[in-house]
Amino acid sequence: MSVAILMGSDSDLDVVSKSFDVLDSFGVKYTKNVLSAHRTPAEVLNLVNNAENNGIKVFIAAAGMAAHLAGVVAAHTTLPVIGIPIPSGSLNGMDSLLSTVQMPPGIPVATVAIGSSGAKNAAILAVQILATSDDSLKQKLSDYKVNMKEEVLVKDANLNS
Repeated sequence: MSVAILMGSDSDLDVVSKSFDVLDSFGVKYTKNVLSAHRTPAEVLNLVNNAENNGIKVFIAAAGMAAHLAGVVAAHTTLPVIGIPIPSGSLNGMDSLLSTVQMPPGIPVATVAIGSSGAKNAAILAVQILATSDDSLKQKLSDYKVNMKEEVLVKDANLNS
């Protein structure tokens, strides 16, 4: 099982790389590609059409401005698609957010926050999807949540000591 990560531009790498770190920490395999819904539509379609044969179970698509990449992927697959809006242009990612979240009925894209926080959450959401059929990942997610809780409690204790 793996995740396919698509970026609309190599300039998105700084944001999207945060998802690599999360997937690596859970031991989830992934591929990464720079493909554009507008400039390389045939290549996007080829990747999507061959995804299941290549073990892909979830897509993460990151794009800025018009942010059509996630919607194009979702239009051509029944696999889950998670969109990361990239902060870019004069609207600093609001255009990306609205483009990613406003898919027409029947073309769902799970949309996360703009930028690096969204990239991390996209990876966690992908792991959660994969964990529905993988008990080892389910346990890793449970441990992850416990660790987050413990980190907060330590910060609280330090604040009040």
